[in-house]
Amino acid sequence: MPKILVVDDERAIRNTLKDILEYEKYDVELAENADKALEIIKGNEFDVILCDIKMPDMDGIELLPRLIEVHPDTSVVMISGHGNIDTAVEAIKKGAYDFIEKPLDLNRLLITIRNAMDKSSLVTETKTLRKKVSKKYEIIGESEAIKRVIDITDKVAPTDAKVLITGKNGTGKELFARRLHDLSSRSQGPFVEVNCAAIPSELIESELFGHEKGAFTSAMKQRKGKFEQAEGGTLFLDEIGDMSLSAQAKVLRALQENVITRVGGDKQINVDVRVIAATNKNLHKEIEKKNFREDLFHRISVIILNVPRLNDRLEDIPILANYFIEQICGEYGIQPKEISGDAIEELKKINWTGNIREFRNVIERLIILSEDVIDKDDIIDFTVMK
Repeated sequence: MPKILVVDDERAIRNTLKDILEYEKYDVELAENADKALEIIKGNEFDVILCDIKMPDMDGIELLPRLIEVHPDTSVVMISGHGNIDTAVEAIKKGAYDFIEKPLDLNRLLITIRNAMDKSSLVTETKTLRKKVSKKYEIIGESEAIKRVIDITDKVAPTDAKVLITGKNGTGKELFARRLHDLSSRSQGPFVEVNCAAIPSELIESELFGHEKGAFTSAMKQRKGKFEQAEGGTLFLDEIGDMSLSAQAKVLRALQENVITRVGGDKQINVDVRVIAATNKNLHKEIEKKNFREDLFHRISVIILNVPRLNDRLEDIPILANYFIEQICGEYGIQPKEISGDAIEELKKINWTGNIREFRNVIERLIILSEDVIDKDDIIDFTVMK
């Protein structure tokens, strides 16, 4: 049942609101002054708080920021019989959801409460979703090899420096790109990912820079590219070593001048984007083979993060195993399985050519095929299927 706190120094108003709201199936608590309200909210969660403005000692405008400080996701609706435009504006500026004048219009009050509850629910759902998303991109490990890369990432993230992330397939390069974005001043902006290896060379320029209507046969309407979509945020160019030379030239210009031109157009469009690139290739060798532009390499590699292979951080296998067991069992809706110390030692003997991606797949297989405890024999029996 939704909970509402009513803060008002007039007993008649408190009791009237309690009767009305309980009739509407709300759970209602009452506070006769600011001190009582602060005492109540310390041990309780509320969906909405109705707070009078004119009260002795501490008034509602003074109380408002303290209520928000304790419960930032709870909507606070200010009510007053002495209100004016200036008071209402001040209340909204300080974080109130809405302002209602006395005598209260019952219909408006109930609609405001429903809307305020919808807003509170949306905020809570968004935070829950963000936690799930951030957990999905969590970097797991305590080895010196991985901590060194995390430390550099955290130092670079607040800047707009261009970063090149190198490493073998499956090492988790995207996780570091996400961390760079999440810890930057652009974290509220979009994170746009482009897998340069997955897009045909003849389409990569349209994908990155967009196109004008009629630019080519299938261009039925104007389309914004990834640079424009990432405006104010981060553009992650994954597997940039597979990008065509013509696209590389345009990316270089975009990075140098912060300007792009859509395919089939001549209008210059300013863009404000932080570019992070990643590759599993040795770009120095690609430069020697004339497959990659040296000037673009220097432009994107202000900072180079080299993500270690799993074989170079075997001491992380216990924590990774337990992390994936908990995650995968949670996805399957089953009790997390245990893994024996002998099984962990057996996992350390494997040559993990597919790195973290391969390791997770093996753990998932073991969860499916083993009994309640994953032991050494399970590793021997089921990892030969890799």
